[in-house]
Amino acid sequence: MNNQDFTTTIITDTSPSQAYKAINNVRGWWSENINGDTDKLNSEFLYHYVDVHRARMKVIEMIPDKKVVWHVLDNYFKLLKMKPNGQIPKSFLR
Repeated sequence: MNNQDFTTTIITDTSPSQAYKAINNVRGWWSENINGDTDKLNSEFLYHYVDVHRARMKVIEMIPDKKVVWHVLDNYFKLLKMKPNGQIPKSFLR
């Protein structure tokens, strides 16, 4: 696969300033299991969830009240084996 970029746009009924602050408050919407600054240009932060997901991000662009760009430096997802009924095994849900 040549192109592995991911881009998304979020539309909301809030001011650009409020949205920008909320997006940069990563601990408020993703997880408190984050080490590092998420709201400073050129900073790196690490996320982890048990042995299932780890990610290392770098903030590479910030235009106040308009745009935030993260570069995924490293990412790991443990592959899941789903049950035939589509449920996630209890061993995964710690």
